[in-house]
Amino acid sequence: MGVRVRKIVKLLDETRLENGRDVEPVHRVAFVGAVIENPYPSEYVQDLVTLADELGAEIGALIGPACVELLGGEVEAFGKAALVGIGGEVEHGSALIHNLRFGNVFRSAAGGTELLPAAEKVGLPGSPIDIPLKHKLDAKTRSHHQTVTLQLADVPRPREILVVCAAANAGRPLARLASFGAETRAK
Repeated sequence: MGVRVRKIVKLLDETRLENGRDVEPVHRVAFVGAVIENPYPSEYVQDLVTLADELGAEIGALIGPACVELLGGEVEAFGKAALVGIGGEVEHGSALIHNLRFGNVFRSAAGGTELLPAAEKVGLPGSPIDIPLKHKLDAKTRSHHQTVTLQLADVPRPREILVVCAAANAGRPLARLASFGAETRAK
């Protein structure tokens, strides 16, 4: 059984100004998602892992490297998400994205070592999904803690899942907070 894909979504978001100031370098976030037919039956099944293991690498290969390519430069932060249509369970999306066969493809393409931060939920068509991003090599790099949002008018339909990878070329625009833990260090 392979993945049944209704559409692939690619979006590149560039922030050039923030609070009236130039953003250098331009802050870029790439989103690549696959809108797939929910591979799980609508009735309850106990084993979600076997199917996720079968499909994880295929989904990862479909969107992970494409996300890195769309960014068009070095990835510094990354994340993933699943938005499940109302005919499915949040656990269906979780099984697909919290699977190393999926995540390792994206992590490898991005040159990362950290676990991919994730979000998953059930939603109606047009529901937004907020995707957390963290630094690909050090999840404690505070400047790269950010959340980006993807919203598509006709996604997901009731028996679909949007699986998405997101990558950024930098931390937050105009990031200027102290490094992680700085507030607890003795002065």
